[in-house]
Amino acid sequence: MIQKNHLLTSVKLVGALALYAGFLFWLYQSNQPDLLIVFLTISLMIPIVWLIRDRFKQQQIIDNLHQETLTAELNLLKSQINPHFFFNTLNNLYGLAIEKSDLTQEVIYKLSQMMRFTIYDGRKNSVSVEDEINYLNNFIELNQIRHKNALDITFIQQCENMAQRIPPLLFINLLENAFKHGIDTQTNGQYIEFTLTTNQQSIAFELRNNFDPQVLESKKHQQRSGGLGIVNLKRRLKLLYPNKHQYIERTESNEFYTKVIIDLT
Repeated sequence: MIQKNHLLTSVKLVGALALYAGFLFWLYQSNQPDLLIVFLTISLMIPIVWLIRDRFKQQQIIDNLHQETLTAELNLLKSQINPHFFFNTLNNLYGLAIEKSDLTQEVIYKLSQMMRFTIYDGRKNSVSVEDEINYLNNFIELNQIRHKNALDITFIQQCENMAQRIPPLLFINLLENAFKHGIDTQTNGQYIEFTLTTNQQSIAFELRNNFDPQVLESKKHQQRSGGLGIVNLKRRLKLLYPNKHQYIERTESNEFYTKVIIDLT
């Protein structure tokens, strides 16, 4: 049936071209050069217009495929964020349950809030600043519970509009690294200073934390891999804000400093 339809279409096309060619020949025989030039010009323009239109359609298909690829990669990157944190928290929760601690219910609630955000809101293209801050606060509070509130953590929020939409889970890798490679390398005097600034023109977040260089180097040597969180963050920034972001990091003695600036204009 398909072949028959193609054959019928081809026959119609050949017939139309034959009629048109006959019409042009008649104009030539009738000694009407002006009309002949007009129709010859139209005859030349039609293939050019068709080629431009076909090229535009092909470019649209390529752009759509490119966008689908970027979306798939972004979703994959978001799915790789802090899975081991949840496992660690579950282990801590198990310990609290054995101790019959009064904190057990609070930990369960905060963990459920974080998992809900990661599973549902984390798949969205954007979330409110308020929701992202709540997620970060839950993360901080759960780690405070794990360290028995012995940490010096300062989270400064300078946000013009708490309803502003921003990409989800964009800051968690830096904060998680501050715990994993900073807090967890020391037994006392640990601190984290974390600042989030948002407005219509830009998003900026900066973080500084101390660490024990010897312990950190030993941990890296034992793991023989690491830094995936930062690689993940840099890739997401490149996909979301190409040529409109800055990533700055430096180490001074036993303090690590990171700052990310995103231009929204």
